[in-house]
Amino acid sequence: MPVINSIASFSDEMTRWRRHLHQNPEISFDCVETAAFVAEQLRSFGVDEIHTGIAKTGIIALIHGREAGPVVGLRADMDALPLTEITGVDYASTTPGKMHACGHDGHTTMLLGAAKYLAETRNFAGTVALIFQPAEENGGGAGVMVDEGVLDRFAIAEVYALHNQPGLPLGHFMTTAGPIMAAVDTFDINITGRGGHGAKPHQTRDPIVAAVGIVQAFQTIVSRNHNPVEDLVVSVTQIHTGSADNIIPETAYINGTVRTFNKDVQAMVITRMEEIVAGQAAAYGVEATLTYNRNYPATINDAAKAAIAAEVAGEVGLGVNPNGSRGMGAEDFSYFLEKRPGAYLFVGNGDSAGLHNPAYNFNDEAAPYGASFLARMAERALPLKG
Repeated sequence: MPVINSIASFSDEMTRWRRHLHQNPEISFDCVETAAFVAEQLRSFGVDEIHTGIAKTGIIALIHGREAGPVVGLRADMDALPLTEITGVDYASTTPGKMHACGHDGHTTMLLGAAKYLAETRNFAGTVALIFQPAEENGGGAGVMVDEGVLDRFAIAEVYALHNQPGLPLGHFMTTAGPIMAAVDTFDINITGRGGHGAKPHQTRDPIVAAVGIVQAFQTIVSRNHNPVEDLVVSVTQIHTGSADNIIPETAYINGTVRTFNKDVQAMVITRMEEIVAGQAAAYGVEATLTYNRNYPATINDAAKAAIAAEVAGEVGLGVNPNGSRGMGAEDFSYFLEKRPGAYLFVGNGDSAGLHNPAYNFNDEAAPYGASFLARMAERALPLKG
């Protein structure tokens, strides 16, 4: 088995940790009991320092190696999603409306497994900073940690993280140099016209036709304003207006998402949206306001660190793709990678339901692979000098 033998030896214990976390999901920054469980395990491993209350419920724990050296950060997210679980497993969520539908229970378990191994062996020169982060799904907990100064406070020089991937075979890893996950933005448009009787449209200023004009014109941003060999998504996902078949409404609302990798592309999208909204409002005689919200930035791997991480993944896994496709999903680990070099990788969850699906379940057999990667990554980044 490619995984580290001692980690494989306590895989059953890791399964118990993961299933406990799965039964007790917590949302966003409210990872109070999750953090308490993590801290309890870390104390039992004998880690050197445990710092709690970071980004409200986050934890950074330190393990010092046998020799002096730099600090490497290993991160796991802890929060769940507001979904009602339908897996039917005997360790299903005990909290209605909350479940670990993205595998963060597994990510936390993998980092705990790496921590147990590293605290026992300490075959490295320097310090491993274990980053247990809340609010990846909603709230940008990584950004809050960065804003609180954890990278400087703990002198973290480089950072690594894993995410499980349904459909990727068990024991396999995937990463890529450069952008691996997109920046995610949202937009809101509020249109105000003049309502009236549906039989007398000439007495109104119809916000519906303005909304339709805006949505149709937005489609030209990707097709006519953007280089087609690059990646860009502009999706309108909500239109809300009207109340009856004989009433032209007063207002309309449009909402959607934008996914980019390049900040120049992001700036172009914002400019074109502003021009389109203003132009369509003038064309249809309505008022329209655009609110554009920049959210998580693109997750961009350092090329050299991603190459090393792929080598490590190949040593502990059953296979690795170092040149995988980048995805249009988003990840707040991007805030760490904006400030420090490092890499983000995917580890196979096998044939499972997709992420954010109420039928999803983390594959416990994936945990030893992920824990082995994180442990070996720390040892590779912090080699003993003797």
